[in-house]
Amino acid sequence: MNLLPRTSGVQLHITSLPGGRLGADAYRFVDWLADAGQSWWQVLPLGPPDRYRSPYKSRSAFAAWPELLADPRAPVSARERREFCEREGYWLSDWERFAGRDAVDDQVRFQREWDALRSYGAERGVRLFGDMPIYVAPGSVDHRAHPELFRAGAVAGAPPDAYARAGQLWGNPLYDWPALRRRRYGWWVARLRRAVSLFDLTRIDHFRGFVAYWAVPAGARSAVAGRWMRGPGRAVFDAASRELGRLPLVAEDLGTITPAVHRLRDELGLPGMLVLEFAFEPDEPRSPHRLEAHVENRIVYTGTHDHDTARGWYSGLDPERRQMVDAALAGLGLGERRPWWALIRLAFSSPARVAMVQAQDILGLGSEARMNDPRRASGNWRWRMERGALTPALARRLREVTEEAGRLGGG
Repeated sequence: MNLLPRTSGVQLHITSLPGGRLGADAYRFVDWLADAGQSWWQVLPLGPPDRYRSPYKSRSAFAAWPELLADPRAPVSARERREFCEREGYWLSDWERFAGRDAVDDQVRFQREWDALRSYGAERGVRLFGDMPIYVAPGSVDHRAHPELFRAGAVAGAPPDAYARAGQLWGNPLYDWPALRRRRYGWWVARLRRAVSLFDLTRIDHFRGFVAYWAVPAGARSAVAGRWMRGPGRAVFDAASRELGRLPLVAEDLGTITPAVHRLRDELGLPGMLVLEFAFEPDEPRSPHRLEAHVENRIVYTGTHDHDTARGWYSGLDPERRQMVDAALAGLGLGERRPWWALIRLAFSSPARVAMVQAQDILGLGSEARMNDPRRASGNWRWRMERGALTPALARRLREVTEEAGRLGGG
């Protein structure tokens, strides 16, 4: 097992930069991360979002969103275009038919800007951490161009649980895994190749779907009528590894996870995820999110893009849970006047090899800065940081916390 170095980083989507796109703001953020002793910048998926601005239901599993470009009118040479088409031909021609005449040039521009940013980050010791939704969006170019790879008569969702009595009806197309197997998982290999070309590390959302997935009959009004279906297991990753070598992936293994999912994650040597906002449930004394249960091969978060900010979460706790949090922090010598900094220090103290914190938590912002609330369809994915909000003083504070935890420059 190749463990990641003991490091830390910050999660901030490109659209949450002050200008909402690449360019000067992105380079300034890399500089700030380097000054703060951080090794990772985690972003959300880069594809064109849906009408609710969600990057998790993108019109393409491969293409980047042109609205992220700093210079959308930059000239593209015939050579650049030809070389990009040769390298990305698997998906690019489909995207050009779907998105129009300028689609290829936009992707060349994005690759040029992204590669320059990635190189700049590497020079400063900052690596890029991406995110890959397991499913494609209904009506996406992938769904239209490759109908033979998807099942008919059922859509994706999640079963009923304590948080959603009717389950979750996502509506994404489901893969026809036998059809993909007959094609040696070529579509997935190409998708993972694209991720490796963009990021130094990639989180696979809903990793448990490779073991078993919840299939809901098409047309159902809720996910209650769904049933578990068997996924492909490690076959997808083995096929990709044969062509691409070691895959720098993270398994999103949150929620109700079975031993079979844990086995697949561990067989592949992938780090799983831990979230401190789940660590203080009085009825779950054996939760893997509690600090005493943490292990090395994990990525620990104060909270992810789907959770409240640390300040918002703490402010919303009932008296019993707040007392539990305060007692735990005080017992570890992490008492702070600003509790969100105590939670950051708690995450950084974890044995987990990588600790991640939302930019909103460093800024001490409340629930108004939450990126996404999965319980509502609209009003998400809109938070944007004010220019200059991440000050040198905050960089010094985060660097102190990072050094205290032995995460500076890889520990």
